[in-house]
Amino acid sequence: MKRVALWLISNLLLTAAAVASEAAVPIPLTAEEIVAKNIAASGGIDAWQKIETMVWVGHIETEHGKESSLPFVLEQKRPYKSRFELKMPNQVGLRVYDGSQGWKLRPGRNGMLEVQPYTQDELSFAKDMQGIDGPLVDYKAKGSVVTLVGKDNVEGHKAYILNVASASGFNYRIWIDAKSFLELKSDRTISNSMGMKGTVYIYYRDYRKTNGVQIPHTIETSAGNGGASDKMVIEKLFINPPLADRRFTRASMPGRDPVPEERGMSRPHRQLGPYNPMMRGRPIILGGEGGQ
Repeated sequence: MKRVALWLISNLLLTAAAVASEAAVPIPLTAEEIVAKNIAASGGIDAWQKIETMVWVGHIETEHGKESSLPFVLEQKRPYKSRFELKMPNQVGLRVYDGSQGWKLRPGRNGMLEVQPYTQDELSFAKDMQGIDGPLVDYKAKGSVVTLVGKDNVEGHKAYILNVASASGFNYRIWIDAKSFLELKSDRTISNSMGMKGTVYIYYRDYRKTNGVQIPHTIETSAGNGGASDKMVIEKLFINPPLADRRFTRASMPGRDPVPEERGMSRPHRQLGPYNPMMRGRPIILGGEGGQ
């Protein structure tokens, strides 16, 4: 009997150990499941869809140029309207997008402010950003394809790497925290004013909940390889303030339209690159002209 009892107990213990071992092995997640967890962690679809307008007020800490801190205001309105204003020494940078057309304010050859339309690359980039919701919410309905391409470690956090192929042909990657399922990092290929392409990396930190949604209040943009970076710091955030549609039109911008002979002859200056207002808080990218 003792031997039978020992045999039964041994088998029960071995079975229990095997079950425990199997339970300890994590079940792999699919890209679709990771996206669902990301949306839930950031507040959920219902909370995001309640947001009609959003305004960020803060500053950009930059290692480019003489000024280390530049005040900014970013305004957004559904479905895809955005207005970004950056105050620089003796100059104001302004970009406006009405959901289909965009304009930028820049100094002309004679020093007067000119309003120029977005380039085709800039329009494609703006249309690809999907407004307040970002690219992952309803990504299938937007014509995007999201795939899981690997795992990585980002600043001490284990992360899933998702590749997003948009309907417009752009590709970029998003690193999702394997524990919190919030976004840690993303990358994008951009072209500068000289047509040179490079990869920009964006890091998302200091998440805070506002009106039920998680938004990073520090967003750092870098070209990698230890190069200079720009850090966006949100000081104040407003949900659903009244914003008139006119603020997102060409008529809202100061400056004149360039005369035909001056087009393409503007003096060199610091560019305001394309930006993604959201995608759970995507930054302004300084120094670039278009995305890919």
